[in-house]
Amino acid sequence: MTSPDLSPDPPGATTGQTPYRVLARKYRPTTFADMVGQEALVRTLTNAIANGRLAHAFVLTGVRGVGKTTSARIMARALNCVGPDGTGGPTATPCGVCDNCRSIADDRHVDVLEMDAASHTGVDDIREIIDGVRYTPVMGRYKVYIIDEVHMLSRNAFNALLKTLEEPPPHVIFIFATTEIRKVPVTVLSRCQRFDLRRIDADVLAKHFAGIVEQEQVAVEPEALALIAQAADGSARDGLSLLDQAIALSGMAGADARITAEQVRGMLGLVDRSRVIDLFETTVRGRPADALKILDDMHRDGADPLVVLQDLMQFTNFLARAKVVPDMVLGPEVPEAERKRGQALAEQLGQPVLARCWQMLLKGLGELQAAPVPQAALEMVLLRIAYAAGLPTPDELLRTAGAEGASGRAPPVAGAPSPPPAAGSAALTPPPPRAEAAPPRPLPGPAAQLKPQAVADPADDAPQTPVPTDFRALVELFAARKEMDIYGHLYAGAHEVRCEPGRLEVRLRDGSPRTLASDVMRLLGDWTGRRWVVTVSGAVGEPTLQEQDRAETDQAIADARQDPLVRSLLEAFPGAEITDVRRPGDPDPASETDETDLIPDPEGADEDEDL
Repeated sequence: MTSPDLSPDPPGATTGQTPYRVLARKYRPTTFADMVGQEALVRTLTNAIANGRLAHAFVLTGVRGVGKTTSARIMARALNCVGPDGTGGPTATPCGVCDNCRSIADDRHVDVLEMDAASHTGVDDIREIIDGVRYTPVMGRYKVYIIDEVHMLSRNAFNALLKTLEEPPPHVIFIFATTEIRKVPVTVLSRCQRFDLRRIDADVLAKHFAGIVEQEQVAVEPEALALIAQAADGSARDGLSLLDQAIALSGMAGADARITAEQVRGMLGLVDRSRVIDLFETTVRGRPADALKILDDMHRDGADPLVVLQDLMQFTNFLARAKVVPDMVLGPEVPEAERKRGQALAEQLGQPVLARCWQMLLKGLGELQAAPVPQAALEMVLLRIAYAAGLPTPDELLRTAGAEGASGRAPPVAGAPSPPPAAGSAALTPPPPRAEAAPPRPLPGPAAQLKPQAVADPADDAPQTPVPTDFRALVELFAARKEMDIYGHLYAGAHEVRCEPGRLEVRLRDGSPRTLASDVMRLLGDWTGRRWVVTVSGAVGEPTLQEQDRAETDQAIADARQDPLVRSLLEAFPGAEITDVRRPGDPDPASETDETDLIPDPEGADEDEDL
């Protein structure tokens, strides 16, 4: 518990009436033992003073209100304290009653000089320090120079200080404090011992404030102290200023004063936590009408849309942490209503849902800050989250895809619309399948020998085609249905990665149409009457059908060259080449339309001629 600062009253005090001192000054720590939340700093400096291993320069960094300047003043007292009897040495527990301690507390010690670098930024100010370090202390043991907000010094001022900072006289100690450590030159940092003062945890601040209100004889609800500690954002000074404001808001003093959580929420512009939970729950459960009604009620009560969104983000993070470390998050310091509802929601909602909600809220934060009407922007964010509540998560999509691959049909996700395509995939959701009809006659032969009259008229939607069982049959189906452009791209530019009923995965060559996968899936769905998923993969896959057919032709030509009759013909006609091989029973290409002429050649040349 922090003891009140016993330094004299501020100037202007009148007889019989003492001016009010704000809590941040009244309860400012005067010893290392009074500091809260900075155990590493206290332990290091205490041991250094006890062992006589003091550096000649220190730099203290951290956010506002965590104790940088306070620590510097305590160090000045500790180094110059002589004890009540005047015979003591440097100590980590300054007495507070000797002349040095009291004069340092009153800011009138001639050997402890505190300079604000924000208003003294030039070389001339540093020159005064350089000139002064040559003289020995007048009253104390050390001359202590405390430079607050040291990052505000100019570059020339830093350069002027370097030599003195590196090799100061033994009676000089430099203590720098800054909130912008990155702006301090590394040449200065390398000459100092650096201490990073951490933000003070909210529970530590709440406990600290509880001790102060007890001394002030003010009754404060524990939830109100927790709200103030949370709003302080790790700063003890900010928290004490808010506590001062809350006491003034209560309109009472002494034993009659009582601060409630509702008063603190109104003072800070916060929303009742239960209403934030109601808003979150109705949104993630896909009830946009209820969510907008709750939001309208909160807006009429004066809730700031930005604060509401930040509260939703904080509660989302709370639930995500509760799923991972429930014992740490759902502790007794959390209000009972919030703990019970939070635990129930954390058990019901998965991490993917919470992660998706967090991303949408985070994106909405930027939209809210840029929107001309923040309330409308917040409504749009909630509507997006409510709509996305019915969509499957990525792991559900993967399970759906796996089940479809095993059964040939995708099982529906309960309460969810058709899954959207995965990132980087060309898969689209096809239209609902029509009722199955009697299949047409089986398709004949290779693609170049298909007879369209043997297949049902593509304009007739009633007949449906049997589901192809392999990639070649699937590609030939497009030739039979007179979709020659798609057939050409599949035949000459698609590498089969995976093909099974209802699923096709291919690697496409460069230059293929972007809509090829979606067109294939749509047409297959129309023709076969079932759902197809077509994806573009980065896997190598099999050679294209054109490459396979060419390899087969090349092998047939090589075998034909070994035939005695063919060899004799080649000898009789010098310069003749075998370009194609046709076996007995193959149809005469002259009697049919050669549809392979419509196939785009990846090499840009047509080399096929009949001998």
